[in-house]
Amino acid sequence: MTLSIRTRVAIVGAGPAGLILSHLLAVDGIESVVIDRRTRAEIQSTIRAGILEQATVELLTRIDPGTRVQTVGERHDGIELRFQGEGHRIDFRAFVGRSVWLYPQHEVLTDLLALRVGAGQDLRFGVTATHIDDTDPDRPRVIATDPLGDDLVIDADFVVGADGSRSVVRSALAGDSATGAFREYPFAWFGILCDAPPSSDELIYSNSDDGFALISQRSPKVQRMYFQCDPGTDPQGPSEGEIWSTLQARVPGTTLKQGPIFQRDVLRFRSFVAGELRRGRLALVGDAAHTVPPTGAKGMNLAVADVVLLARALCALLQENDSRLIDGFTERALRRIWKAQHFSWWMTSMLHTPPHGDGFDRRRQIGELRSVVESEAGRAYLAEAYTGWPLDL
Repeated sequence: MTLSIRTRVAIVGAGPAGLILSHLLAVDGIESVVIDRRTRAEIQSTIRAGILEQATVELLTRIDPGTRVQTVGERHDGIELRFQGEGHRIDFRAFVGRSVWLYPQHEVLTDLLALRVGAGQDLRFGVTATHIDDTDPDRPRVIATDPLGDDLVIDADFVVGADGSRSVVRSALAGDSATGAFREYPFAWFGILCDAPPSSDELIYSNSDDGFALISQRSPKVQRMYFQCDPGTDPQGPSEGEIWSTLQARVPGTTLKQGPIFQRDVLRFRSFVAGELRRGRLALVGDAAHTVPPTGAKGMNLAVADVVLLARALCALLQENDSRLIDGFTERALRRIWKAQHFSWWMTSMLHTPPHGDGFDRRRQIGELRSVVESEAGRAYLAEAYTGWPLDL
């Protein structure tokens, strides 16, 4: 049994990028169908980092004045860089007049899902896209299966891949990762979630002789912390005592507030930019188009920037038959993508101990950190890039 439906824009993926895009299109009177292979509960329980740039927060507030980012989220006006036992605060407000908000992605998704469902969005959970048929250049189709295993065909004027790093849409548009730019880093993050109060009011990015550590937060009662490790590390290997000992050793000067660890994982570091972001009436946004190391806190924010550009281009194309913005989408999106890639790479390389580095590498790295914290221009650049560049609204 095959069900066929018709829509203006088919969006594969109900993450932040897909949901925000559906809203922006609806504001301009463009209908869309959003599908996701996961259930709503699975989407809302996807725990990922949640540092939101000020421009992202402003957009979320404009989309939904009732968003909880202003009440549940926490505004951070700076971060601390720590090395050689000394802490150096980067004051975002003083240098660029902007802030970031700590608001985990699952909270963003909870808000957006409630908003879109309440608005009557055609949002289909448990639907798996299997491939894209774009033999008709003006009428691409998403071929999918529904939760019961029946076939579903979505005929659209445009298909958007917001379906993550294993994107089905990307496979149709640009092929595999060999057609893009890829970098794998020789280290990973060992991450924990624990029941404990915050160890610091702001995030601490700590460079030590033993490796990097990040002291982050999730809520007043749950904390997120990471330390640099080998990519092959077994997350179940070390004991809780060993984990706390490693973290504490890498953050000299701060006594960490410890508590029971209830989640642990190893996060590999990869950078990727797809070879093409748009072809004909297919386009990619978010992790389907690019991934960055988490050090620069750019992942979700970069996806939002993609969507803002694409929504405007689709409005011009579908409402006015004007293809100029969609023709320029890739070039404009890549400008920000590569700035974010550079910043993420820079923060990563400056803060992590290279596995095969020698004395020269270590001293050069300390020199780089001092060049940043002892320079007004250096601190201003870090503040500008970390809090994010303006969205092209």
